[in-house]
Amino acid sequence: MTHSLKPIEQHASFGGRQSVWQHHSTVTDTPMTFAVYQPPQAEKQKCPVLYYLSGLTCNHANVMEKGFVQAYAAQHGIIVVMPDSSPRPEDMADFAKEDQDWQIGTGAGFYLDAVRQPWARHWQMESYITKELPEIINTNFPVEPSRVGIFGHSMGGHGALTLALKNPGMYRSCSAFAPISSPMAADWTQKAFAAYLGEDKKDWRAYDACALIEDGAKFAEFLVDQGSADPFLEKGTMPGLLKEACNKAGIDLTLRMQQGYDHSYYFISSFMEDHLAWHAKRLD
Repeated sequence: MTHSLKPIEQHASFGGRQSVWQHHSTVTDTPMTFAVYQPPQAEKQKCPVLYYLSGLTCNHANVMEKGFVQAYAAQHGIIVVMPDSSPRPEDMADFAKEDQDWQIGTGAGFYLDAVRQPWARHWQMESYITKELPEIINTNFPVEPSRVGIFGHSMGGHGALTLALKNPGMYRSCSAFAPISSPMAADWTQKAFAAYLGEDKKDWRAYDACALIEDGAKFAEFLVDQGSADPFLEKGTMPGLLKEACNKAGIDLTLRMQQGYDHSYYFISSFMEDHLAWHAKRLD
């Protein structure tokens, strides 16, 4: 499979290069945009790669512009890939009514493969993140394919956890900022999951970290940071459910409650250095 990459923008950053690219995805059958930060080390050698999955309503630019990821990626010699959070079809006529809600449609890919129409036509984010995008990155950028990590925020934290659990051997490391720990229980995922996957919640278990762990999925260890002042703490992220599931399954979870922090990029950028250092040790 070949992909023609269209350069959108490029900037020098901390001795490396921050770029944005667009291509036509054969998986989603839409244009897809992603950003890549290449540290200065990438000019001379292949580097480990870390995928960052963004949250609801976000795209590739949020962490690229507000996450302070470049400085720490340059320090540790890690390539960071920042994909969009959903397909963005050029013709949204079939999706217009539902797409008015921020919890479904554009910016709400949930890193799953939809099975119900009209969403199944394009909303194939699990396959895009785990299959098509890595092929593009491995072919076009100086990455070491055996040294791969994944992390994300909120909806993207949910994606990072579930993809790590479902793909043994694909990722060496996984962390999250305020992940949606159990989409089956969270109040901001019900509409999207029903639309994408159907009303039978048995079919939702494949996209719920807690349910996956209960059903036997394993990963060596997770790092999770959660703000104590997060307005979505009680009904959205619910880290206690993840802690309980990991404890029962014997999965090493480092859950850090960060006092006074909310759900924003002020929170994410404050602990980005910790996460890059944590991944660097496991990708070495």
